[in-house]
Amino acid sequence: MKLICNFATMTETSLHERILEQKDWAIVVFLFVFALIAIVKTNFENRFHDFMRLFISDKYVKIYKDGSLIMSWFTVILFIVQMVSFAFFVQLILHFYGYVQKTDWIVFVQLFTLFTVFVLSKFLIEKIVATTFDEEDVVEQYNMLKINYRTYVGVLLVPINIFLFYNNNISIVLIYAVIGIILMINILTYLKSIKIYQNLIFGHLIYFILYLCTLEIAPYYFIYNWFSRT
Repeated sequence: MKLICNFATMTETSLHERILEQKDWAIVVFLFVFALIAIVKTNFENRFHDFMRLFISDKYVKIYKDGSLIMSWFTVILFIVQMVSFAFFVQLILHFYGYVQKTDWIVFVQLFTLFTVFVLSKFLIEKIVATTFDEEDVVEQYNMLKINYRTYVGVLLVPINIFLFYNNNISIVLIYAVIGIILMINILTYLKSIKIYQNLIFGHLIYFILYLCTLEIAPYYFIYNWFSRT
Protein backbone atom coordinates (compact mmCIF):
# COMPACT_ATOMS: atom_id res chain seq x y z
CA MET A 1 0.00 0.00 0.00
CA LYS A 2 2.85 2.33 0.90
CA LEU A 3 4.55 1.52 -2.39
CA ILE A 4 1.41 2.40 -4.32
CA CYS A 5 1.14 5.77 -2.54
CA ASN A 6 4.77 6.60 -3.32
CA PHE A 7 4.24 5.72 -6.98
CA ALA A 8 1.13 7.93 -7.12
CA THR A 9 3.04 10.81 -5.56
CA MET A 10 5.88 10.45 -8.07
CA THR A 11 3.39 10.33 -10.97
CA GLU A 12 1.63 13.45 -9.73
CA THR A 13 4.96 15.25 -9.39
CA SER A 14 6.08 14.30 -12.88
CA LEU A 15 2.85 15.59 -14.39
CA HIS A 16 3.24 19.09 -12.99
CA GLU A 17 2.94 21.71 -15.73
CA ARG A 18 6.22 23.37 -16.73
CA ILE A 19 6.24 27.05 -15.92
CA LEU A 20 7.61 29.03 -18.84
CA GLU A 21 10.10 31.77 -18.11
CA GLN A 22 9.27 35.31 -19.11
CA LYS A 23 12.20 35.34 -21.54
CA ASP A 24 10.88 32.43 -23.61
CA TRP A 25 8.87 34.72 -25.88
CA ALA A 26 12.05 36.63 -26.80
CA ILE A 27 13.71 33.40 -27.98
CA VAL A 28 10.75 32.80 -30.31
CA VAL A 29 11.00 36.36 -31.66
CA PHE A 30 14.74 36.09 -32.27
CA LEU A 31 14.35 32.73 -34.03
CA PHE A 32 11.57 34.22 -36.17
CA VAL A 33 13.84 37.13 -37.16
CA PHE A 34 16.72 34.80 -38.03
CA ALA A 35 14.33 32.69 -40.10
CA LEU A 36 13.22 35.76 -42.08
CA ILE A 37 16.83 36.80 -42.70
CA ALA A 38 17.67 33.24 -43.81
CA ILE A 39 14.73 33.27 -46.24
CA VAL A 40 15.88 36.57 -47.76
CA LYS A 41 19.51 35.44 -47.97
CA THR A 42 18.51 32.16 -49.65
CA ASN A 43 16.11 33.63 -52.20
CA PHE A 44 17.96 36.90 -52.92
CA GLU A 45 21.58 35.85 -52.41
CA ASN A 46 23.31 38.43 -54.63
CA ARG A 47 21.08 41.29 -53.57
CA PHE A 48 21.49 40.43 -49.90
CA HIS A 49 25.28 40.32 -50.30
CA ASP A 50 25.26 43.82 -51.83
CA PHE A 51 22.83 45.00 -49.17
CA MET A 52 25.11 43.89 -46.30
CA ARG A 53 27.91 46.00 -47.83
CA LEU A 54 25.70 49.08 -47.88
CA PHE A 55 27.73 50.98 -45.29
CA ILE A 56 30.99 50.62 -47.24
CA SER A 57 29.71 50.59 -50.82
CA ASP A 58 27.11 52.52 -52.87
CA LYS A 59 26.62 49.60 -55.26
CA TYR A 60 23.32 48.51 -53.70
CA VAL A 61 21.89 52.05 -53.70
CA LYS A 62 22.80 52.57 -57.35
CA ILE A 63 21.35 49.24 -58.51
CA TYR A 64 18.22 49.12 -56.36
CA LYS A 65 17.07 52.74 -56.40
CA ASP A 66 13.80 52.22 -58.26
CA GLY A 67 10.86 53.20 -56.03
CA SER A 68 8.80 50.27 -57.32
CA LEU A 69 11.11 47.91 -55.39
CA ILE A 70 9.58 49.15 -52.13
CA MET A 71 6.86 46.52 -52.49
CA SER A 72 9.24 43.66 -53.36
CA TRP A 73 9.40 40.62 -51.05
CA PHE A 74 13.00 41.46 -50.20
CA THR A 75 12.00 44.87 -48.84
CA VAL A 76 8.78 43.70 -47.18
CA ILE A 77 10.41 40.82 -45.27
CA LEU A 78 13.33 42.96 -44.10
CA PHE A 79 10.84 45.68 -43.15
CA ILE A 80 9.37 43.23 -40.64
CA VAL A 81 12.88 42.55 -39.32
CA GLN A 82 13.41 46.30 -39.04
CA MET A 83 10.23 46.86 -37.05
CA VAL A 84 11.01 43.99 -34.68
CA SER A 85 14.56 45.26 -34.15
CA PHE A 86 13.58 48.85 -33.42
CA ALA A 87 10.69 47.83 -31.15
CA PHE A 88 13.03 45.54 -29.21
CA PHE A 89 15.73 48.18 -28.97
CA VAL A 90 13.35 50.88 -27.75
CA GLN A 91 11.97 48.47 -25.14
CA LEU A 92 15.52 47.81 -23.93
CA ILE A 93 16.19 51.56 -23.72
CA LEU A 94 12.97 52.12 -21.76
CA HIS A 95 13.95 49.24 -19.47
CA PHE A 96 17.39 50.76 -18.96
CA TYR A 97 15.76 53.98 -17.71
CA GLY A 98 13.28 52.05 -15.55
CA TYR A 99 10.06 52.72 -17.49
CA VAL A 100 9.22 49.12 -18.50
CA GLN A 101 10.41 45.56 -18.00
CA LYS A 102 12.44 44.13 -20.89
CA THR A 103 10.76 40.73 -20.36
CA ASP A 104 7.25 42.14 -20.82
CA TRP A 105 6.01 40.76 -24.14
CA ILE A 106 2.91 42.97 -24.06
CA VAL A 107 5.11 46.08 -24.16
CA PHE A 108 6.98 44.61 -27.13
CA VAL A 109 3.73 43.98 -29.02
CA GLN A 110 2.57 47.53 -28.28
CA LEU A 111 5.86 49.03 -29.46
CA PHE A 112 5.93 46.85 -32.59
CA THR A 113 2.37 47.88 -33.44
CA LEU A 114 3.13 51.55 -32.76
CA PHE A 115 6.22 51.57 -34.97
CA THR A 116 4.51 49.67 -37.78
CA VAL A 117 1.43 51.91 -37.82
CA PHE A 118 3.59 55.03 -37.56
CA VAL A 119 5.91 54.10 -40.44
CA LEU A 120 3.12 52.89 -42.73
CA SER A 121 0.97 55.97 -41.98
CA LYS A 122 3.93 58.26 -42.66
CA PHE A 123 4.65 56.43 -45.90
CA LEU A 124 1.01 56.79 -47.01
CA ILE A 125 0.97 60.52 -46.21
CA GLU A 126 4.20 61.00 -48.16
CA LYS A 127 2.63 59.21 -51.13
CA ILE A 128 -0.39 61.52 -50.99
CA VAL A 129 1.79 64.64 -50.78
CA ALA A 130 4.02 63.40 -53.62
CA THR A 131 1.01 62.70 -55.83
CA THR A 132 -0.43 66.14 -55.04
CA PHE A 133 2.74 67.92 -56.12
CA ASP A 134 3.38 65.52 -59.02
CA GLU A 135 6.71 64.36 -57.58
CA GLU A 136 5.79 60.73 -56.95
CA ASP A 137 8.80 59.18 -58.72
CA VAL A 138 11.32 61.31 -56.85
CA VAL A 139 9.69 60.75 -53.45
CA GLU A 140 9.56 56.99 -54.05
CA GLN A 141 13.28 56.95 -54.84
CA TYR A 142 13.93 59.04 -51.74
CA ASN A 143 11.83 56.66 -49.63
CA MET A 144 13.70 53.72 -51.11
CA LEU A 145 16.98 55.31 -50.06
CA LYS A 146 15.72 55.82 -46.49
CA ILE A 147 14.28 52.31 -46.30
CA ASN A 148 17.56 50.79 -47.46
CA TYR A 149 19.62 52.43 -44.73
CA ARG A 150 17.07 52.00 -41.94
CA THR A 151 16.57 48.36 -42.83
CA TYR A 152 20.33 47.96 -42.77
CA VAL A 153 20.37 49.41 -39.24
CA GLY A 154 17.51 47.08 -38.27
CA VAL A 155 19.45 44.00 -39.40
CA LEU A 156 22.58 45.15 -37.55
CA LEU A 157 20.50 45.69 -34.39
CA VAL A 158 19.49 42.02 -34.19
CA PRO A 159 22.71 40.72 -32.56
CA ILE A 160 22.97 43.90 -30.49
CA ASN A 161 19.44 43.36 -29.15
CA ILE A 162 20.29 39.77 -28.22
CA PHE A 163 23.40 40.90 -26.34
CA LEU A 164 21.55 43.69 -24.51
CA PHE A 165 18.57 41.49 -23.67
CA TYR A 166 20.57 38.68 -22.08
CA ASN A 167 23.15 40.89 -20.39
CA ASN A 168 22.07 42.47 -17.11
CA ASN A 169 25.19 44.60 -16.69
CA ILE A 170 25.00 47.08 -19.54
CA SER A 171 27.17 50.18 -19.54
CA ILE A 172 25.48 53.50 -20.26
CA VAL A 173 28.35 54.23 -22.66
CA LEU A 174 27.33 51.25 -24.82
CA ILE A 175 23.70 52.42 -24.90
CA TYR A 176 24.67 55.93 -25.98
CA ALA A 177 27.15 54.55 -28.51
CA VAL A 178 24.45 52.48 -30.25
CA ILE A 179 22.00 55.41 -30.22
CA GLY A 180 24.73 57.68 -31.60
CA ILE A 181 25.51 55.26 -34.45
CA ILE A 182 21.81 55.04 -35.38
CA LEU A 183 21.49 58.85 -35.39
CA MET A 184 24.68 59.19 -37.42
CA ILE A 185 23.43 56.77 -40.07
CA ASN A 186 20.12 58.68 -40.27
CA ILE A 187 21.97 61.99 -40.68
CA LEU A 188 24.22 60.51 -43.37
CA THR A 189 21.12 59.22 -45.15
CA TYR A 190 19.61 62.71 -45.27
CA LEU A 191 22.89 64.23 -46.44
CA LYS A 192 23.24 61.60 -49.17
CA SER A 193 19.66 62.16 -50.34
CA ILE A 194 20.21 65.93 -50.45
CA LYS A 195 23.35 65.39 -52.53
CA ILE A 196 21.56 63.07 -54.95
CA TYR A 197 18.47 65.28 -55.35
CA GLN A 198 20.10 68.69 -54.84
CA ASN A 199 18.91 70.12 -58.18
CA LEU A 200 15.32 69.18 -57.48
CA ILE A 201 15.51 70.33 -53.85
CA PHE A 202 16.90 73.77 -54.62
CA GLY A 203 14.33 74.15 -57.38
CA HIS A 204 11.53 73.47 -54.88
CA LEU A 205 13.18 74.73 -51.70
CA ILE A 206 9.99 75.92 -49.98
CA TYR A 207 8.23 72.59 -50.57
CA PHE A 208 11.30 70.71 -49.36
CA ILE A 209 11.44 72.72 -46.11
CA LEU A 210 7.72 72.12 -45.52
CA TYR A 211 8.18 68.43 -46.23
CA LEU A 212 11.19 68.21 -43.91
CA CYS A 213 9.45 69.98 -41.04
CA THR A 214 6.05 68.30 -41.42
CA LEU A 215 6.91 64.70 -42.31
CA GLU A 216 10.49 64.21 -41.09
CA ILE A 217 10.95 66.29 -37.94
CA ALA A 218 7.47 66.79 -36.45
CA PRO A 219 6.46 63.08 -36.18
CA TYR A 220 9.63 62.15 -34.29
CA TYR A 221 9.26 65.17 -32.04
CA PHE A 222 5.71 64.12 -31.11
CA ILE A 223 6.84 60.54 -30.43
CA TYR A 224 9.67 61.77 -28.21
CA ASN A 225 7.28 64.11 -26.41
CA TRP A 226 4.78 61.27 -25.90
CA PHE A 227 7.44 58.92 -24.48
CA SER A 228 8.85 61.62 -22.21
CA ARG A 229 5.41 62.23 -20.68
CA THR A 230 4.57 58.54 -20.27
